[in-house]
Amino acid sequence: MQKAILGLDIGGTGIKGGVLINGHLEDIRSIPTPALESKEFILNTIAEFIQTYAHYEILGIGIGIPGLVDTKQGVVLGLANIPSFQHVELKKFLTERFGLPVFVNNDANCFAIGVHKYGVGKPFKNLVGITLGTGTGGGIVINGQLYSGVNSAAGEWCSAPYLDHNYEYYCSGKFFHNFYHSRPKTLAKAAQAGDPEAQKAFHEFGHHLGELLKVILYSLAPEAIVLGGSIRKTFPLFKESMYETLHTFSYPTVLENLKILISELDETAIHGAVALVDVEKDMVSI
Repeated sequence: MQKAILGLDIGGTGIKGGVLINGHLEDIRSIPTPALESKEFILNTIAEFIQTYAHYEILGIGIGIPGLVDTKQGVVLGLANIPSFQHVELKKFLTERFGLPVFVNNDANCFAIGVHKYGVGKPFKNLVGITLGTGTGGGIVINGQLYSGVNSAAGEWCSAPYLDHNYEYYCSGKFFHNFYHSRPKTLAKAAQAGDPEAQKAFHEFGHHLGELLKVILYSLAPEAIVLGGSIRKTFPLFKESMYETLHTFSYPTVLENLKILISELDETAIHGAVALVDVEKDMVSI
């Protein structure tokens, strides 16, 4: 049997898994999330999915979820788009079922530690990871360690008030949907083909993202900020306006030392989930 760490990314539409073997993520697979079913049904679905990896010698399980978590107890306080998954003792359930160490955290925190441990964030002890997708999430790594805060809520700049809503409203796919009635991917194709309205959309998005990054710089002044999520692939379309806004930041010497990087990992959420086991517990090096 191969020794492995199992990582799970549990979301409102899908449950995705993979195993870390000798430092490489392998055997990626997924199933639909039974989002409208009972808590018990969903827990058993997760357990059955984990059981499909039984041919490995699993040393620990890391799980990322899009919501707040009591990371010490492994209790999911709420999970986006899954009504029944509130105050769920996920760690206790899985530990009793499989007899393995289990670690649960917010998926944006998983992204941050994942890119630090396995991605472009490796060279930096202090970084922030920002996920740009359907929503916006943030995670913090300080001195090489994930900082989750109370109930994994550290780095939730997306919920801070901005203009007439919050940063997530302007720095995620919601911006394109609400103001341009289209998906980022569709608008990106149009912008690349020279459509001025689509180009304007990404110019505005870059400005709003720049304002969010300024707040992060005032809060933490990290060495690096790593952008992830599906919208990261459109970076060339909003890079210029983002930097234009960043250059209004009050402390130029901080900007001079800042690296803004684009995550190259396609399975960042799972990388981050396995990093919860590898980093938080430091239980094994494989």
